[in-house]
Amino acid sequence: MGELELLQSYLVVGAMLFSIGLVGFLTRRNMIVMFLAVEMMLQGVSVSLVAWSRFHNDWGGQILVIFILTVAACEAAIALVLVLMLFHASGRLDIAAWQNLRESSQQAFVDEQLPEAEVEEQHWPVLTPSGIEPTAPTDEMVHRSHV
Repeated sequence: MGELELLQSYLVVGAMLFSIGLVGFLTRRNMIVMFLAVEMMLQGVSVSLVAWSRFHNDWGGQILVIFILTVAACEAAIALVLVLMLFHASGRLDIAAWQNLRESSQQAFVDEQLPEAEVEEQHWPVLTPSGIEPTAPTDEMVHRSHV
């Protein structure tokens, strides 16, 4: 297999990864899936850069890929914290639940094809502040189901 055919194969794989990531980002509403789709798009670009770098016998593309991986790792940490905080605030991962963040001049997008999800009230555990002895639930301490 010649160098040109090898380059074409790598570029096809990179384009496929980027395309799958782009379709996933544009069609999904779950924030975690959208986040993974963006990561897939970055990997597609990285494969293409390494292919071009190898084809031209230049280390520039591979060094740029290392930079992209570093930025992607930082972006992943920030995005994961953002997703967790948004989930903690709303209890949902659906991106449509965050239409309140739009500008006031923008119309709200209502997806009428999907049924409206029921929002269940969730009870999050609450930690006792430091220095105060936590109160234990007496029902759980008295009841023994396995005795």
